[in-house]
Amino acid sequence: MRTLNVALGERAYPIHIGRGLLDNASLILPHLKTPRAAIVTNDVVGPLYLERLTEALRAQGVRTSAVVLPDGEAHKDWPTLNRVFDGLLGERCERSTTLIALGGGVIGDMGGFAAATYQRGMPFIQVPTTLLAQVDSSVGGKTAINHPLGKNMIGAFYQPKLVLADIATLDTLPERELKAGLAEVIKYGLIRDLPMFEWLEANLERLLARDPEALAWAVERSCANKAEVVAADETEQGERALLNLGHTFGHAIETGLGYGEWLHGEAVAAGTMMAAELSRRLGWLGDEDVARIEALHVRAGLPVRGPRLPVSTYLDLMASDKKVEAGRLRLILLRAVGRAVIHADAGPELIAAAIEARCA
Repeated sequence: MRTLNVALGERAYPIHIGRGLLDNASLILPHLKTPRAAIVTNDVVGPLYLERLTEALRAQGVRTSAVVLPDGEAHKDWPTLNRVFDGLLGERCERSTTLIALGGGVIGDMGGFAAATYQRGMPFIQVPTTLLAQVDSSVGGKTAINHPLGKNMIGAFYQPKLVLADIATLDTLPERELKAGLAEVIKYGLIRDLPMFEWLEANLERLLARDPEALAWAVERSCANKAEVVAADETEQGERALLNLGHTFGHAIETGLGYGEWLHGEAVAAGTMMAAELSRRLGWLGDEDVARIEALHVRAGLPVRGPRLPVSTYLDLMASDKKVEAGRLRLILLRAVGRAVIHADAGPELIAAAIEARCA
């Protein structure tokens, strides 16, 4: 097991990464306010891991209850969130009860938002079971649900007490989900860690083959990058926005198609290529840089072109993005492979041309 720390002063918390951690409830116990926990999961992850986690906690004297939600991004909404509150109230959970999110990014986001708002805040632990959640969404305290007009538009910054990333849960991850998670891994190399990007170029097939050592390295390196950024800019006033490379374009894809049609990582991959194309048109990346970025995404089995939505749809949806400030869209672009910047001066015509060039 390797342990990282998200340095947020009194709210600092550990990230434990390793195999078999799901059965080790002694890692969770120090972070419970009382010996009581409510586990939120979904109907895909629950049958695989809920009983294991429940038994491990009960063996340590922890009373548990569970809320099982339907799987998928299409259910990341108010009615499904209310099912969490129904479960918590039905079990008479107190504000000292710890909510444990067991699942991927949707469960982590919804569980965290429920924890942030139930009785004005209850303790929260992330137990991510997908690659995307382990390398990105479980760390940093972003919680949210979707709105028909925009992804993750309703939420809160709410940090967990612990992130427990059991690499063994990736053994049961569908291949499409594994590939989608690689989009977020590649992102870290592109925005701030050129040696990581080069390692991915040399080791991508090991990740696709689920080599335990390679997966552990990728999860740890990704979490180390994110923990450093979050510690410096918790509520995304500056540097943390760089973590959104490809996301403004990608969120437009997810919203425009309907949530769940494309996985989040797939939309981020296509969005990253749109950002790279715009960076090339601004004169920051060369043709060879864009080709290099595209080649790694292709090897990962990720889309490198967005769906053929009207460009006006992309632009309208992007205009509602959370990174719009004083009416100006701030995009995360690449000055070089391994160096991202926040840029608010790309004109709509240039953005439209980059989208058009990268649509299927």
